[in-house]
Amino acid sequence: MIITFLQRLLWMLALVAMQMLVFNHIHLLGYATPLMSIYLLLLFPLGTKRWTILLWGFVCGLLVDMVSLTLGVCTSAMTLAAFIQPPLLKAIEPQNAAEDMQASFHTLGFWTYVRYAAVMITVFMVTYFLVQAFTFFHLKDIALDFVGSWLLTLVLCLALEATRSRKSSQHAA
Repeated sequence: MIITFLQRLLWMLALVAMQMLVFNHIHLLGYATPLMSIYLLLLFPLGTKRWTILLWGFVCGLLVDMVSLTLGVCTSAMTLAAFIQPPLLKAIEPQNAAEDMQASFHTLGFWTYVRYAAVMITVFMVTYFLVQAFTFFHLKDIALDFVGSWLLTLVLCLALEATRSRKSSQHAA
């Protein structure tokens, strides 16, 4: 249990540090900025208590807000995404899945994992950009921010998952 806690803490701190040092400085075409903190929520296994995921999502979002100076924007988006993660993962779990199955390319299959990540990222991004803008007057800019950031975040999450899955399969062999 302590190992799991330390692994999650390490992932959270690494993602927050990468957001602060690298991803906050990427603005492709002035719009697309990857928001990689959502990857932490993709790592939680089936059967994790909802309050645990909510707490981790809240704390991770709060840390990202503190380093990015976004005043609760990421906190609210991460908390909402953490709220929907357990039922979403339960809805797409394969038959006869282990109670503590962790979503990955190996456990869900590539396309199911892509759909799972895409839905989680969509909920996170829609919340993030609507809370950040707090208006519908610049809908074109909000849409461009959303689409560019969503696509970049999805690609980076899939690349990170591919790397993580490859390492875990090498350790198993």
